[in-house]
Amino acid sequence: MAPKKTLEDELEREIIQLIATDRLYIPISSMGGKLERARPKIAKRINLKEHENNFIGERAYARIESEDRKKAKGIKEGIEKFKEKFPKYGKILEGYIEEKRALSERHLYFGTMPNCKLTDKDYLKVMTDLGFNEGTAKSLYPELMDISRKLSRKRDEERSILIGEEEKTKEEKK
Repeated sequence: MAPKKTLEDELEREIIQLIATDRLYIPISSMGGKLERARPKIAKRINLKEHENNFIGERAYARIESEDRKKAKGIKEGIEKFKEKFPKYGKILEGYIEEKRALSERHLYFGTMPNCKLTDKDYLKVMTDLGFNEGTAKSLYPELMDISRKLSRKRDEERSILIGEEEKTKEEKK
């Protein structure tokens, strides 16, 4: 008979899943940011002038189209124009914009115990939950962990995550 799981076991399993998820998020997010910055740079290097802004190759195609659009005024520019026309109300509007809500944030701090490590099974579970099949998860795991270890040298081990925020009441603001 399998040992009965306690609430503490279930809680620790959830915490371990959060830690594994967070550690995988870091390298994937970093890669996503690099890709996001690379796309416009690559796109700007593509010159289609010789092809009349329309290229069709064996494996890829590209075209450039121009579209006229009216661009909305920026918020600051709109406020300045409003203040010129309605100075009294402009000051009131600026006051509303400057006013900040007092918020109470709730964070969950988490990490591993000293000398404890997550297993490859912990990480592979998160990756398969993301939609990777088991083979792909196993092949990606070493590379992601290598990147994660390199990035983790640049940050503290304890991590936190915002789990809620509430607007403070008038009494709490005092």
